[in-house]
Amino acid sequence: MDPTRADATDWRVILRGATAGLSVIVPVTILRAILDRDVTDFNNSGWVYPLFILILAAYVLAGWVAGRGAPGTPLTHGALAGLGSVVLWIPIRIVIWVVREQGQGLVSGNRAALPPGQVFGALVISVGLGMLGGIVGARGRRRADEPAASGPGA
Repeated sequence: MDPTRADATDWRVILRGATAGLSVIVPVTILRAILDRDVTDFNNSGWVYPLFILILAAYVLAGWVAGRGAPGTPLTHGALAGLGSVVLWIPIRIVIWVVREQGQGLVSGNRAALPPGQVFGALVISVGLGMLGGIVGARGRRRADEPAASGPGA
């Protein structure tokens, strides 16, 4: 692809966005694992909701970074960056499962580490929120790149 084309996919920008999202997802996942071990009945505690909001914010952040890096195609770059943050997270989640394996299956069983439905949901949500972040990031970049008006009528 010709990098001068407005519709070219810049994989470096996508990787930068996915890494930004992953930089939020990993600490939140680690915090969740610690709380799950220490809090009685974690799934019914108040910790579930703020951690979920932080994961959603990570998807938006991934898209925002990608959208700022490629303001000509923010939806594509934002969606792929959000998706990339989930795809990069899956091997990390597998390593956590290997280290902590407590009789639960990876993709099956009563408390699977990676239930297919949840993985699919994360993929879909990450794409949508990545697109949202991409649009917001591109708009912010365009506004920052506009020359400042020199006066009231200019």
